[in-house]
Amino acid sequence: MFHYSFIIRYLAIFYILFTLISCKDSFKENRDHLVFRYNEYSNTESLDPAFARNPGTIWPTNQLFNGLVQFDESLQVLPDIAKSWKISDSALRYTFTLRKDVKFHKHAQFKTKDSTRFVVAKDFVYSFNRLIDPKVASPGNWVLKYVEEYQALNDSIFEIRLKKPFPAFLGLMSMRYCSVVPKEIVEFYGPLFRSNPIGTGPFKFKLWEENVKLVLRKNELYFEKDEKGRQLPYLEAVAITFLPEKQSEFLQFAKGNLDFLNSLDASYKDELLTPTGKLRDHYKNRIKISKGPYLNSEYLGFYLDGDTKEIQSEYIRKAVNYGFDRQKMITYLKNGIGIPATSGFIPKGLPGFRNIKGYDYNPEKSRKLIQAYIQETGDTNPTIRIATDSNYQSICEFIQRELEKMGLTVLVDVMPPPTIREKKWSGELDTFRASWIADYPDAENFLSPFYSKNHTPNGPNYTHFKNDTFDQLYEESFLITDTKTREEHYIKMDSIIVANAPIVPLYYDQVTQFIHKNVKGMTTNPQNHLVLKRVWKEKRK
Repeated sequence: MFHYSFIIRYLAIFYILFTLISCKDSFKENRDHLVFRYNEYSNTESLDPAFARNPGTIWPTNQLFNGLVQFDESLQVLPDIAKSWKISDSALRYTFTLRKDVKFHKHAQFKTKDSTRFVVAKDFVYSFNRLIDPKVASPGNWVLKYVEEYQALNDSIFEIRLKKPFPAFLGLMSMRYCSVVPKEIVEFYGPLFRSNPIGTGPFKFKLWEENVKLVLRKNELYFEKDEKGRQLPYLEAVAITFLPEKQSEFLQFAKGNLDFLNSLDASYKDELLTPTGKLRDHYKNRIKISKGPYLNSEYLGFYLDGDTKEIQSEYIRKAVNYGFDRQKMITYLKNGIGIPATSGFIPKGLPGFRNIKGYDYNPEKSRKLIQAYIQETGDTNPTIRIATDSNYQSICEFIQRELEKMGLTVLVDVMPPPTIREKKWSGELDTFRASWIADYPDAENFLSPFYSKNHTPNGPNYTHFKNDTFDQLYEESFLITDTKTREEHYIKMDSIIVANAPIVPLYYDQVTQFIHKNVKGMTTNPQNHLVLKRVWKEKRK
């Protein structure tokens, strides 16, 4: 009898456990379409928008916080918490009228009946004060460098006065650095606000096990609605993992455990894509590829204040520009990802880009320019040295092989990225491979590296390029309020860069996403910011 009852109890416990496990699996199967999953291999350092300096922090804080304005996929400025704004004729005063229906995520420290409150203009005053507070030490304090003062005129009017006109100012206000945060919550947590974020975004914070996983849940108080009047977001949750290896990330994606990949890594590019950038047959039924312009120009830079006579010679700089096939480079080394940079430095996808004539592949011109240099200097063995990191070694070695056919000796030095950054700032590299990714979507951001007053170490002019006409146009552009007229100035400046060849534009990068076909509503944008409030998932069949 004893043994019989023991067996009955054992079977009962087994049945309960089996039922619980089955229910859990059933729940996962039935609810998985409500959760968006991705991996952040570079990790997330903070969930405080004041420290949103890289994608690992920008992406999750983009779901948690809002600012005054936002951009759409075409880089048009749209309202966010500010429903409208006015810019004075002098372009020095910006007056924002705030929405009155924006609430912070719930938290007991609000000490209200519903544990939340509405955003008011003084919240932006506090948030901006915090951004420039030396004790906070935000890396984003530079976004307010053109600001003279700001104030809350009342609960719904926030005014900003600039020191001088800056046409790209609205773009700066869209950055996650400028998100609104609640004083009472920030002061309650202090430095721990980084892991206890309270914002206004479409998702709210749920759980963060650092280096393991991050979970965000739908914000039931979110103020934005879609075109049919339905409240955003559509998803119930966002789940983020932190696998540090790109190959592991790809395997999880291939198994269906991640909903998308944001880039093409060398470790799996040939497994996923053909040399011409098409999906392999094995993945066509499950995965779609989405491409779009990315505000990133890849280039070689020449340091013009050095002693190397080859670098000082416009003949050699132009010979390098003409001496290799950019399309061939993209096809065989990038699997078709990227646009050959045969125009200027301003990338495709940015207002101010125009197909001005740059440098295409012309081996005959390249050889003639090298011969002209030899005849002028008597140097029969012209040589340049390119510094790069290992990620771009194959590209630089391709350029090396092509230029040696033209009669130019090229040495490739592979260095760690921090070493290259340090040596670029100190002017120790004759030629270096670099990327320029826009901080804000205005072409001025791509022209500032060529303004003479920005010579390193005082600014980002790594090449030490100097041209009086360029400087004049650059300074004039700040005073032009008409967008089209300002863009014409940008195009003229870009043409001057091409004519003087302080750089070798390689390619304009592309946002490249690999997405499971049951994911809907996902779009790319030229800043490569993850926007999930309009994304939904169909149940897998």
